[in-house]
Amino acid sequence: MRFGFDSVLVANRGEIAARILRTVKAAGLRALLVAHEVDGETPAMLLADDVRMLSGETPVAAFLDGAQILEAAASMGAGAVHPGYGFLSENAAFARAVEAAGIVWIGPAPETIDLMGDKVSARRFVADRGFPVAPSAIEDDDPANFAANARLVGTPLLIKPSAGGGGKGMRIVRDLTLLEEEIATARSEGERYFGDGRLFVERYIENPRHIEVQVLGDGQGNAIHLFERECSLQRRFQKIVEEAPSPALSEAERNDICEAAAGIARACAYRGAGTVEFIYGTGSFYFLEMNTRLQVEHPVTEAITGVDLVAQQLAIASGSPLPAGQDGIVRAGHAIEARIYAEDPASGFAPTTGPVLRLVPPAGARFDAGLLEGGRVHASFDPMIAKLIVHAADREAALAAMDDALSRLTLLGLTTNIGYLRRLLADADVAAGRMHTGLIAEKPEIAAAPPLGDETRDALTALAALVVPDVARRLDAVPALHAMMGRWQN
Repeated sequence: MRFGFDSVLVANRGEIAARILRTVKAAGLRALLVAHEVDGETPAMLLADDVRMLSGETPVAAFLDGAQILEAAASMGAGAVHPGYGFLSENAAFARAVEAAGIVWIGPAPETIDLMGDKVSARRFVADRGFPVAPSAIEDDDPANFAANARLVGTPLLIKPSAGGGGKGMRIVRDLTLLEEEIATARSEGERYFGDGRLFVERYIENPRHIEVQVLGDGQGNAIHLFERECSLQRRFQKIVEEAPSPALSEAERNDICEAAAGIARACAYRGAGTVEFIYGTGSFYFLEMNTRLQVEHPVTEAITGVDLVAQQLAIASGSPLPAGQDGIVRAGHAIEARIYAEDPASGFAPTTGPVLRLVPPAGARFDAGLLEGGRVHASFDPMIAKLIVHAADREAALAAMDDALSRLTLLGLTTNIGYLRRLLADADVAAGRMHTGLIAEKPEIAAAPPLGDETRDALTALAALVVPDVARRLDAVPALHAMMGRWQN
């Protein structure tokens, strides 16, 4: 197809940068990238036709420097900017600056980012149009009586920053004597993470499911959904495993929640790819938030629908209509995504760093990674380093395929959560689909790695000697004192 631009700059890094660039190149467009030297050589850098290096006080600060990224875009002649997820992807000011520079912004209108990025305004917008939201109290409505109004909502309460996201600044309150203290803590965290200390509270649904719906909109009030994703396996509000479709929903519930998401997208004249998130429990669902960007877990939707979401983002940004009417979007089979983190589950999920000595993705599964063999994982960025995605005829087959793929994924040189993922997915409740957002916290024993037997330890040592040159050299090295003795023997 014909686009309104001939090149796309990906203002991101890691696995999402490589994933976007693959579709950009498949579309026949020039693939451009910004990068930071701390990453070294990455899959995205190998894919890009042109790369500009960023600098900053920290690597993260470099990717948050919109002015520097726009300078890079201008120097490379970028026709469009794709922000990926995280960093500047939901920054309305950056989106406006991109458009003001005469460059196409591959994302929703800045006004939509403003509307949905503020959790209070988003809730009010959704509620005013008749979509379900949980009982709540909003500080902006009555600042002087915020704590008193919060008490009227009843416990348990969830305090959330108005400008929040990713679980940061969220506090659960079950004891109202601690309410003022928790409000102060949440406000402080909101100011630290988002520069905005405004809060709201809502009734906390104990052990809910987290279900989100993928939507596409053309910016003219037309929108469709691409079904839902189950994202209930979380730790501290951070997703670990996602799947599609949700094993919890009946077809009637699926239709209701997906149509609600599409309705919200139509109401705000959404443009591009977005996600409407809900909490679900006891047959009811409530609006949680809308993410105005591509989600980390978008591959499971691509797997069950066959729709390339990045290709649709490019097309919609060029003014093309939606790919099909709602009846043209069909789902097939079951998909699961597991996030690979550089962390040590047995040590409280502490982030880890180290060299990537050996990396062999499993055949037959999709593996989206932001690192190469011979590279290094640093502490500069989020510890998620890759995603593993499988697709099968049904959920049981998909779980088996994921376990098989994880067992065949080789990633040596640093501690990861690969073994933990296998144990989590083998848990009886997970296997049966009895999941909720608090399940992982209830089962800390899954994090404990099983002890290695002597035979297994010896086998791993032998394997390391075969595939890791440094280990082999150390094993073969002759101690200096013995070397001085030459071939002398008694």
